[in-house]
Amino acid sequence: MTKKVAVVTGGSGVLGNEFCKALAYNGYKVAIIGRDKEKSADLIKEIEANNEIAIAVSADVTDRKSLEDAAEFIEKTLGSCDLLLNGAGGNHPKGTSSEEYYSEDIANKPDATSFFDLEADGIDFVFRLNFMGTLLPCQVFGKQMLNKAEATIINISSMSALCPLTKIPAYSAAKAAINNFTQWLAVHFAKTNIRVNAIAPGFFLTQQNHKLLKTDEGKWTSRAEKIITHTPMARFGEAHELVGTLLWLADSKASGFVNGVVIPVDGGFAAYSGV
Repeated sequence: MTKKVAVVTGGSGVLGNEFCKALAYNGYKVAIIGRDKEKSADLIKEIEANNEIAIAVSADVTDRKSLEDAAEFIEKTLGSCDLLLNGAGGNHPKGTSSEEYYSEDIANKPDATSFFDLEADGIDFVFRLNFMGTLLPCQVFGKQMLNKAEATIINISSMSALCPLTKIPAYSAAKAAINNFTQWLAVHFAKTNIRVNAIAPGFFLTQQNHKLLKTDEGKWTSRAEKIITHTPMARFGEAHELVGTLLWLADSKASGFVNGVVIPVDGGFAAYSGV
């Protein structure tokens, strides 16, 4: 892996930080793409303090021209892309229902949001960020990877892609699309030297879901307790527990015949029927 170039989208989050550090400490020059590159400033300093190389590049993963400009800058600064990690993603309140189950009583709750109240612009935002925000980087950086002896694309999926979670239909559907796209692209690139796989994290405490899982008093919410109950290992994952799978998929010597798969890292959540 020595001094190959890794491009990471969504690198400023809790999981993204761990991904970037793992790649940098294993010999990659890391380019972190985000709309606000200042969010990665502390991460860059931490990586550089370990005598490794990382840069932050401002770009919007839903805007192809923005990505093309970023790709040109990264190639001039670090070299062409060897590994693309598509970690950008997220949800939107307008694509989220407030209730797990529909009932006529919802109409009598002034602040309730049912399936019928979901707004098109919120759902479109979620699909653009998660699906187009993965497809477009693959188009832009994939061109740089075609001439490599070996190259890897790793997409970040979710448990909700395998079994949709209540309240988040747009996010669940968008992540399911990531799984399908990962398989499609793996086949499409099969005659090149680009492998395409995905990681489906289980439940990890992040900046995005903190308010959904923790109360102001620091206790688990009822939704968090449900998750723990349905996770055989009875806890949330730690960000560093994704690193082994990431580095295995990145290393062509270790996983060179692994292509078009989605690897759950979930404490047994996907294997448990609840009984």
